[in-house]
Amino acid sequence: MANSVKISAAIICFNEEDKISRCLNSLLGIADEIIVVDSFSTDKTPSMAQSYQEVIFYENKFVGHIEQKNFALSLCTHDVVLSLDADEVIGSELRDSILAVKKNFIAEAYSFNRLTDYAGFWVRHSGWYPDVKLRLARKDLVVWSGSNPHDYLHLKSNQAPVWLKGDLLHYSYDSISDHIEQTNKFTTIAAKSAYEAGTRSSIFKVITRPPLKFLKDYVLKRGFLDGRYGLIICTINALSAFLKYSKLLELKNQSSLERER
Repeated sequence: MANSVKISAAIICFNEEDKISRCLNSLLGIADEIIVVDSFSTDKTPSMAQSYQEVIFYENKFVGHIEQKNFALSLCTHDVVLSLDADEVIGSELRDSILAVKKNFIAEAYSFNRLTDYAGFWVRHSGWYPDVKLRLARKDLVVWSGSNPHDYLHLKSNQAPVWLKGDLLHYSYDSISDHIEQTNKFTTIAAKSAYEAGTRSSIFKVITRPPLKFLKDYVLKRGFLDGRYGLIICTINALSAFLKYSKLLELKNQSSLERER
């Protein structure tokens, strides 16, 4: 006997007027309700989201990606949840896969590949693909975990999620400048989170981690096959490692100075 289910989609957003409609449109016909949690956007994101009758709109102060996504998860009323970021879209092949399992939801959770668009170029290497994500699961069996801003949906049981065919399309950066700006922002959050978790840096890590990251992504993860964009992405990935460990070291030094006062 088929085990059909209803799906609650959950999205958090802030100033996503350029992307939110594309995300919401991809969920129509899949989700039975769409929970949108906005962090008090100052653009048209709230009005655009609320124009969809399927959307249940909330505003909540942002204290962290993990906290905000767990808040959105708690608002879902159906037994199965599908979680997306505002810059993500369900691809056509993945849509068919999700609709098929919706009619017969037999696993605890499902995962699928995420394919990233970088300034109009689809990145298929550089450590960015297949980038498997667990995003579809029974609500009571998952929780958002990780270290801000690098969150992931954690399956509480020991069961492996079932992989679905098709890609989750991720419209990431419109330009190199956007990528660098986001990298600076995210490494600040990541360094603070890592420091609070007890991770420490050193000059040795600052020097060695960036080139190791570049070699891993550009050579081992075949970033060179992504052409000039692969070179750009892998270089900024290395920059990300440099900034994270430099900021971690800065936090350590600041703490030492405060103790000496």
